[in-house]
Amino acid sequence: MDVKLPDFDAKSKKIARVLRKPSEKQMQEAVKTLIAYAGDDPTREGVIDSPKRVAKAYSELFAGYEQDPKQILSKTFQDISDYNDIVLLRDIAFYSHCEHHLVPFFGKVHIAYLPNEGIVGLSKLARLVEIYARRLQTQENLTAQIIEALNTYLEPRGAAIMVEAEHMCMSMRGVRAPGATTLTQKFTGIFAEEKSERERFFALVNGAR
Repeated sequence: MDVKLPDFDAKSKKIARVLRKPSEKQMQEAVKTLIAYAGDDPTREGVIDSPKRVAKAYSELFAGYEQDPKQILSKTFQDISDYNDIVLLRDIAFYSHCEHHLVPFFGKVHIAYLPNEGIVGLSKLARLVEIYARRLQTQENLTAQIIEALNTYLEPRGAAIMVEAEHMCMSMRGVRAPGATTLTQKFTGIFAEEKSERERFFALVNGAR
């Protein structure tokens, strides 16, 4: 079965042309191998059904590959009484997986934009985060992809994003620094051009804590 990927992701489509998605049976066999590599017995009662569970979990954890941000952001509302100031949704919780170690990283996303000809439903911003979080990711790519999609499909006068996350690849292994937080941010349009707008974004994100 060929990998099915949305039209917007040209890089993934190129990969899909030379790769074929493994079957669920192959996936389960791979999980058995990982269990054995960890030093456990794949036939032990406690883990014998784990391959099925992991296959089911992966379909949910990485559902973002099958979703298109264009569909999420296609419906806008024009009747906004000439409102043209900042729209900000903060503290959007997310869970993703590090593409380097396949372990989770998680945190919060803060998104703001200055409307151009309309606004998008607030829940759609949270769904946009979900689309990109539910893929193998780096935090830097996650940050850039979210704001790029917002700019492409909503065409605001400016957009801003900040991502705060804790990475289990740092907390559980390697340097073992639990609680360490990584911050990434990106600005476009008016937010990139005007320092006062960036400062206002930070003030709103950090206010009333």
